[in-house]
Amino acid sequence: MNKDKKILDTQFPDHIPAVKISRRRMLGGAAALGLALVPDAFGKVIQEAKPIFVPKDPTKVPGVPPGPLGTRSPFEKLKKLPSFTSSRTPLQNLFGTITPSDLHFERNHGGVPTMDPKRYELVIHGMVNKPMSFTLRDLMRFPSFTRICFIECSGNFRSGKAELTPQEICGLTSQSEWTGVMLSTLFREVGVKPQASWFLAEGNDAAVMTRSIPLEKAYEDAMIVYAQNGEALRPEQGYPARLLLPGWEGNTQIKWIRRIEIANQPFMTREETSKYTEKIADGKIRQFSFLMDARSIITFPSYPLRIEKGWVEIRGIAWSGWGKIIQVEISVDEGKTWQAAILQEPVLSKAHTAFHYLWRWNGRGTIVMSRAIDETGYVQPSYRMLSSVRESRGGYHFNPITAWEIKTDGTVWLADNDVL
Repeated sequence: MNKDKKILDTQFPDHIPAVKISRRRMLGGAAALGLALVPDAFGKVIQEAKPIFVPKDPTKVPGVPPGPLGTRSPFEKLKKLPSFTSSRTPLQNLFGTITPSDLHFERNHGGVPTMDPKRYELVIHGMVNKPMSFTLRDLMRFPSFTRICFIECSGNFRSGKAELTPQEICGLTSQSEWTGVMLSTLFREVGVKPQASWFLAEGNDAAVMTRSIPLEKAYEDAMIVYAQNGEALRPEQGYPARLLLPGWEGNTQIKWIRRIEIANQPFMTREETSKYTEKIADGKIRQFSFLMDARSIITFPSYPLRIEKGWVEIRGIAWSGWGKIIQVEISVDEGKTWQAAILQEPVLSKAHTAFHYLWRWNGRGTIVMSRAIDETGYVQPSYRMLSSVRESRGGYHFNPITAWEIKTDGTVWLADNDVL
């Protein structure tokens, strides 16, 4: 017990002294590191690298000594694509299926709050036998569980012009390894009453984000997570703790979670009435459409790349909130015929799955595309098929096949939706 307390006290010190840094000192320090500090379009200060010194013979020059944090090579220019309320993951620049934490997509409604982990509390009340409040230390004392799964914003779709990258089309999905406590464990602690069927999850951000969640999801695979990819959550991902609902739309997975209320009906909050519902063909509204349907995206070749005549490895990722991806099919002839791609093991449930397909391009113009099939038998639909039943303009849960047009000069462009 004393040993545990000592470790936790080290993680969360009682006092963090404020450090006063003048503008001159900050800029001077940046110059010493070969960096320039400039404001971005949203007023944030970002680092802009100065010209890189590269020795002709690295064996004749001492290298950089070890530092407190690892950094990317200055030649790697990976970055998210920010807007005022979101930033998108550069899917076309990543390898494998795990998204680096600093490149995980971001979506918020009231900005990212600054939270002290020592003051954090999660309250669970309502239709329970024993209302309880859990600190972060309390959560970490419960048996921990780690799993890999994706999170995707339900509004993850863009089209309309040929000059769009995978990041711009569907970069509001990312995948991490998450660690935390099963929500069912906490519910057993408080004693959920048998009449209960829903719970409200509430965030501690300026928007006070709230969503109603069916209780059965809590007992299936829901978690309260406090770690991502081996370290504490990033602030934009809900530090110090968030709700994780594998396979469900991102908006339900409340970040900076502070309160859970158990009830016997949904709460009909702002975010599940006026928002996060979608129009369907008969003019009605589809509500509580939590699960993310199967989807895939070819990340290579994609805009703005140019390919050479000959062998090309088509590659990308596929995912489904319903479970495992069992097949990804590739068409290199505008959808006339389809062939199975190779899936990269391990194929995990509710997770990004990498795929690849070897294709010999003959130099003629064509259209290539992929479609995902999950373990329920669901087949990713074409744009035309999906548009006949769901609203595409600003709608949610829009997961059509994405096609790339390859010109005779090898340039790659997003294909017009009319061809699908």
